[in-house]
Amino acid sequence: MNTTLEKPDVSEKHQSSAIPQTSASEQPSPQRIMQLGFGFMGSKTLLSATELGLFTILARGPRDGETLRLELGLHPRSAGDFFDTLVALGLLDRRDGKYFNTPEADFYLDRNKPSYAGGILEMCSVRLYSYWGSFTEALRTGLQQNESKNNGKDFFAELYRTPEKLEGFLKGMTGLSLPTAKAIAEKFPWKDYNSFADVDATQGTMPVELALAHPHLKGVGYDLPVVKPVFEKYIQSRGVAERVRFQAGDFFKDALPKTDVLVMGHILHDWNLEQKKTLIRKVYDALPEGGAFIVYEALIDDDRRENAMGLLMSLNMLIETPGGFDYTGADCQNWMREAGFKKTRVEHLVGPDSMVVGIK
Repeated sequence: MNTTLEKPDVSEKHQSSAIPQTSASEQPSPQRIMQLGFGFMGSKTLLSATELGLFTILARGPRDGETLRLELGLHPRSAGDFFDTLVALGLLDRRDGKYFNTPEADFYLDRNKPSYAGGILEMCSVRLYSYWGSFTEALRTGLQQNESKNNGKDFFAELYRTPEKLEGFLKGMTGLSLPTAKAIAEKFPWKDYNSFADVDATQGTMPVELALAHPHLKGVGYDLPVVKPVFEKYIQSRGVAERVRFQAGDFFKDALPKTDVLVMGHILHDWNLEQKKTLIRKVYDALPEGGAFIVYEALIDDDRRENAMGLLMSLNMLIETPGGFDYTGADCQNWMREAGFKKTRVEHLVGPDSMVVGIK
């Protein structure tokens, strides 16, 4: 009997699974992979805190843990770790046994402030978070994974049927859009134009910021008829009602406003390529010679490797829409030129958002 031990097979086909013989200090760290893999835990902690109104309570003053637990109606087992996790995540501070909002949380997550950006987070908590649980299925099928999957009621259609819920949601969107609106007010050469319209204006963040920054401008907020009371209440409260008006319409079915500049923010990514091009051509036809079209989104960088938010938003369109997707600045410029725009450019705004400008 041959008792000679054979060497293990280390042929090329097996080498890929071998662990390199290196010291611990030379091996790559798994930390980034684990942070991403477990990122849903921190995300849901923030989403639940926003949904519960925790930051709004603390905006009224600091609370000790037990007082805060009782106000939120939390179980004794969960509360302490929940609050301290928010401290570790940088959303709360704790001093002398009491919890405080950080400045960032106080500014963006207090429902009573005009800068509140939590409306979209509340929506993520109560619906979108669960739909991302079917993300692998979406990758395999290319099909939506939201309410439409089981012939359920469309979330946004239902939202628009309930005025008080609609107002709360649109108010939340205002805080989210505010930094981008301020950036567009600052970076676009508004001195060269007299009028504008914001298509899908929601509560009116963009029209208000443009009107406040440039007193010579007159503006239009264009949206579905149900939005009108919310829009008019907001522009009245910001003191620009004399220069900004509401125009009801559906941008696929109805005529667009006739103004010097048309703005579309976070709209084109909802639609498939044919629909995108239809909207761009419709804007071109509505503008005067020399008029401008501003598109802003979390644009994917042209090399498709840096703006993770833009790419994630495109994956979110896979979850939420039949054919929507996000795109690069170069993509949008090509579509604009195809429609007839003679000059185009891309400019970064703030955070993940950039704008594409087309001149007719």
